[in-house]
Amino acid sequence: MAKELIVNVVELLRRAGTTKDVDVNVASADLEFDDSRVIDEPVHVRMHLDSLPTGISVTGEASATWAGECRRCLAPLQQRVTVDVAELYQQTQTDPDAYEIENDQINLLPMVRENLLLSIPVGPLCRDDCPGFCPQCGADLSQGSCNCQPVAKDDRWAALEALRDKLPE
Repeated sequence: MAKELIVNVVELLRRAGTTKDVDVNVASADLEFDDSRVIDEPVHVRMHLDSLPTGISVTGEASATWAGECRRCLAPLQQRVTVDVAELYQQTQTDPDAYEIENDQINLLPMVRENLLLSIPVGPLCRDDCPGFCPQCGADLSQGSCNCQPVAKDDRWAALEALRDKLPE
C-alpha cells in the first residue's frame, strides 16, 4: 500500500480553512489497480486538501499511463490519462458519496484508483475517424482502400432505413 497516499489530517480537523498539499509519484503496483490496461509506470498525484466545517475537500488531479488496442483497427495504443478529482472526506458521514476519515487520517488511494480506472476508455480509438477493417476481405482500411464491391442492401432493413431518413440527426 502506498504510504504517501495516507495523509494525517489532525491539523486540518482542528480549524476550518486550513489547507495542505500532496504532490507525489506512486508506483502503479502500490495502487493495486488489478487491471491489465494500466502500465507499470509511476502514477502522479497532486491534491489540495481544504478543511471545511463538514469535512475535508480534496481537489486536484491524478495521472497514469494505460495501454490497449483500437476497437476498430486493433492498432496498439498507449496514452497518459489525467483525471481531475473533487471529493469530500468526512469523520461522520452525512454525505453518502463522501469517503471516510479514519483515525485522523485520510487514505487517498481508493479515491485515486477509482477515478483513474473510470477515466480509462473502455473502447479506445486510435483516431476519431478510424475506418477499421473491411467487413468483406478484412483489409485494414486505415492503410488504404480495398477492391471489394459494396454489399447489396438487405431488404429486411428497408422499413428502418425509411424511418432513419425521416428523423433528424
